[in-house]
Amino acid sequence: MQVQEVVARTLVGLGVTQVFGVIGSGNYAVTRSMIDAGATYVAARHEGGAAAMADAYSRMGGGVSALSVHQGCGLTNAVTGITEAAKSGTPMVILAAETAGSALHSNFRIAQDRLIESVGGRSLRVSAGSAARDAALAHRLAVTERIPVLLNLPLDVQGTEVDGVTADAPTPVGEQSRTAAVGRPGTDPPGPDVPRTGPPETTFAGSPAPDPDAVTALVDAFATARRPVIVAGRGARDAGPALRALGEATGALLATSAVVRGLFRGDAWDLDVSGGFATPLAAELIAGADLIVSFGCALNMWTTRHGTLIGPSARVVQVDVDPMAPGRHRPVDLAVIGDSARTAEHTTARLAGRGHTAVGYRTESVRGRIADEGRWRDVLYDDLSTAERIDPRTLTVGLDEILDADRVVAVDSGNFLGYPSMFLEVADERSLCFSQAFQCVGLGLGSAIGTALAHPGRLPVLGTGDGGILMAASELETVVRLGLPLVVIVYNDGGYGAELHHFGRSGTDHGFVEFGDTDLAAIARGYGFTGVTVRRPEDLAPVIDWLRGPRDTPLLIDAKVADSEPSWWLAEAFRGH
Repeated sequence: MQVQEVVARTLVGLGVTQVFGVIGSGNYAVTRSMIDAGATYVAARHEGGAAAMADAYSRMGGGVSALSVHQGCGLTNAVTGITEAAKSGTPMVILAAETAGSALHSNFRIAQDRLIESVGGRSLRVSAGSAARDAALAHRLAVTERIPVLLNLPLDVQGTEVDGVTADAPTPVGEQSRTAAVGRPGTDPPGPDVPRTGPPETTFAGSPAPDPDAVTALVDAFATARRPVIVAGRGARDAGPALRALGEATGALLATSAVVRGLFRGDAWDLDVSGGFATPLAAELIAGADLIVSFGCALNMWTTRHGTLIGPSARVVQVDVDPMAPGRHRPVDLAVIGDSARTAEHTTARLAGRGHTAVGYRTESVRGRIADEGRWRDVLYDDLSTAERIDPRTLTVGLDEILDADRVVAVDSGNFLGYPSMFLEVADERSLCFSQAFQCVGLGLGSAIGTALAHPGRLPVLGTGDGGILMAASELETVVRLGLPLVVIVYNDGGYGAELHHFGRSGTDHGFVEFGDTDLAAIARGYGFTGVTVRRPEDLAPVIDWLRGPRDTPLLIDAKVADSEPSWWLAEAFRGH
């Protein structure tokens, strides 16, 4: 076999069966070989969209995906999506052609390894003598470090004949593969100017048991707390049952970071999201806690609302498998190094052994308030709708009532972000693709495609802005071609809303970020969507018609939204600038 065939067969044998990309002369052969070995390939219209698709597919539980790109420009087009994946701890393998070692003056020649390493990924180069091992190592690093790994495929090596898959190739990671889509627990991977959290061989997969002395200290903290709150993050995505049991044993209220929203859905003591997205009630109760215990959560400025959600007398405990995570973003009183589920189980068992019982924060008055005020749609607001523009809250509440309850939601970045993220209910911790680690506008449509493919049979929904959808418009054709029943909600304010509210409107420079209205419904129809324009609640009637079936086209809702004030979460963020 040729080297590229060995690479393809090795990766497919390790479970990499979903590939996204854009074909060029350099990556055609390896992509063809992935398909021949049993993988499914999705052709994107732009490498940036393909990278976002691969990121979302992996982080939403579809398994480790591959991204296939041409040398040079194919990789640079994909870098923003790869950066989002790196900062979110998403395991994926990047198959990139690379100029031949002798082609020193090729127009396509760039330092591909340094490029990917600069955004927080890892880089390897395949050689003819160890092709299977190189591919397997790329997969192992992606899974154990939960990170995008670039496998460079030099053009003068790809076609070299070799004997085949060698017997000494590393074996699959096994149980670690099951958790690969969770993302690195409790921390954002470092950016280009931040040192890595440990030596290159440091891994974060597996389920390390916590130190018994640290568990004792955590038990003591819960035993003396009167108002405890548990905050779960990305690293606790698989720990929901254990954390619910711990909450019951300690009287703790439950909250999550945005990326695992839905982890405690249905629990009477669920405060929903902590941080800038927190409801007024959640912010009040979290800020009133005397003990905050985070599990697999970074406790960064977003989750703590720039520190304001941690009361001056509150004790803070951080549980994480990464020994460098505790205290990275704020001081903590106790660090517990261990898997979230196992740590919670050990703590609950120790408390039971002591005969500990606690009401804690779980009083009937608190239960009643959570039932009445615990979701954003329960919070009263002044409706800003006019005859021409609909309040984004009114829009999203109306859509929440009519869209399928069995949905998966992806969101782009922008002023509108909080509305689909918080007003559209999600069923569980794998129902919201929150691709915001790099805060880049334009990744949402690709994320929605990857999310839809990871969860076939559920209604995929995208919340995006007019800026984001126009940046990614080429992938509207991909949605139609794949036959996805995607619902795209465009919060159309005619510009970049976050910047409009940050800098203010001016008669001299409004053209910097304000562009006027665009008929996005007409554009979508040109691609093959059903397009609906919404200015008032009654304009949602065609959406109901589409939902009744046959849903044989995707749907784009061009919502002309009121934009007289920034969203609440953006206002909170600006206060921290």
